[in-house]
Amino acid sequence: MGADAVGMTENELAAEIERLLADEGGEGIPFGPLVGSGPNGAMPHHSHGDRVIESGDPVVLDFGTVVDHYPSDQTRTVVFAGEPPAEFAEVHGVVQAARTAAVEAVEPGVAAGDVDRAAREVIEEAGYGDRFIHRTGHGVGLDVHEEPYIVAGSDRELEVGNVFSVEPGVYLPDEFGVRIEDLVVVTEDGAELLNDTDRGWRC
Repeated sequence: MGADAVGMTENELAAEIERLLADEGGEGIPFGPLVGSGPNGAMPHHSHGDRVIESGDPVVLDFGTVVDHYPSDQTRTVVFAGEPPAEFAEVHGVVQAARTAAVEAVEPGVAAGDVDRAAREVIEEAGYGDRFIHRTGHGVGLDVHEEPYIVAGSDRELEVGNVFSVEPGVYLPDEFGVRIEDLVVVTEDGAELLNDTDRGWRC
């Protein structure tokens, strides 16, 4: 896709994502792709709209497909061309570090709330704690949103075989947002990542 996305509307890019997923063998989508460019990316649940993607825009892309009745889910935040806002690279690095800390906290018997706290502490220490405004993750099974929820205060203990998202984010109103999401499965000695696409922001 790369620089070709510059000049497209969010709606057009969402349709292109759906087409590409189908071309690669996807059996439908568990939710409509989320495409949030520039300031729209600062709204975690923005779907997509008429805004034209511009050079230098951070773009939050959240999407998945279905394979053998099971949904997938991932989020990446990218810049298709040009230079992003000055603070963007720092924020992206903070969110990446928070994602890593949360994944490293996963193991059988750990409370879901402790995984949320691992991500949240990184973001708080960087000074963006009040801009992480949603839970860290949700279970993914036959439904794309189910238990276990990776949320502050949850004492639910993780079990081998649990699959859930780890998706910390930072959202700066009227500027941009950053979210990075992977799915993990709890193993006997930690977590296995189920997504392997690049997590960097330069396309």
